[in-house]
Amino acid sequence: MSGETKPVKRSAKARAWPLFDRIVADGVDAQGGYTNPWYQSDDGRLRYRPDYATLERLLGVPLHLGAATTTGVPALALDVWIAYELRRAGFAPDAVWPRARHPRIMPSTISALLDALPKAQSDELLRRLSKEGNVRGVTSSSANILGKNYSKQVDVIMADWVTGPELLISTKRMDSSYGKNAPNRVEESYGDAKNLRLRHPLAALGFAFGLRNDVFDKEPDTAEWLLDLLEKLGRADDAYHATCVILMEYGPDATPVPDDGQDDENRSAAAGLTPGPADDEPVDIGAVEVDTALRLLPTVRIDHARTPASLSPARFLATMVNHVLDTTPVTMHRTARGRRRDAQSPQSPE
Repeated sequence: MSGETKPVKRSAKARAWPLFDRIVADGVDAQGGYTNPWYQSDDGRLRYRPDYATLERLLGVPLHLGAATTTGVPALALDVWIAYELRRAGFAPDAVWPRARHPRIMPSTISALLDALPKAQSDELLRRLSKEGNVRGVTSSSANILGKNYSKQVDVIMADWVTGPELLISTKRMDSSYGKNAPNRVEESYGDAKNLRLRHPLAALGFAFGLRNDVFDKEPDTAEWLLDLLEKLGRADDAYHATCVILMEYGPDATPVPDDGQDDENRSAAAGLTPGPADDEPVDIGAVEVDTALRLLPTVRIDHARTPASLSPARFLATMVNHVLDTTPVTMHRTARGRRRDAQSPQSPE
């Protein structure tokens, strides 16, 4: 019938967000508190313990949805987890992008304004900001940062108009076609790092690489080359302050991420040559449907045994957090400083 309304086709990201949000919310207690990732090891050293259980659940979402690399969902699982870890470390929730709620990228000054307004006005403004699509210059689905010579899409960011960018982390993910794609993915990251670091020399600059661990069986030479290059990228004076590899082991119930060899980054949009994508508002689905989807998530495990110590996510996150705290006055990021200072005695990792 001509009067029928056709259902709106939602993107893979829009379908993924409710699942990501629930998984992250499960890591927060009823009072909105996060567990402290810092602890004192048996040798008296301060160490960072990531929440790997949450990461493994997040990594199952793109497999459950059958989301291809070009949808951005596989890499987004890494972004969501790293942002969650930075909140665990004590950084202001709305200062870390992507935020744990829609809109995902919104200046902290807007968040402060929402907190300061009377509830009725705050709710109305938030409703306008949360509508599908972006409010130009205010909200966005991706963050583009100007480097020395060109703008670069950065996946996890902490920034404020007073400080400028304080933390910039790029993520990449590779689940197949390692020898074909690895050189392009990693080699271009060096140029991106230099471009960003020359304009923002004090910002903590990091690179996280998600890699399916079957690369060791299928292409061992590529695996050796890739890990070696990632380590070097984290040691170069003009590149990243730290790099890490997240080795993913699929369970027997997992179907590999479709990979057509294309990057998920829209470089023409980052450079301002084409319009950026509309913000991906989460699909409004019920709690029961989310619960059902989460019960069906394929099994993904982190391969700690084959992760080099120099590329471990724990070392990476500790370096990123420490760099931010070490390059800012003690009057800033007080919660993050307190969490690091108040680290408890070691507990058995989950």
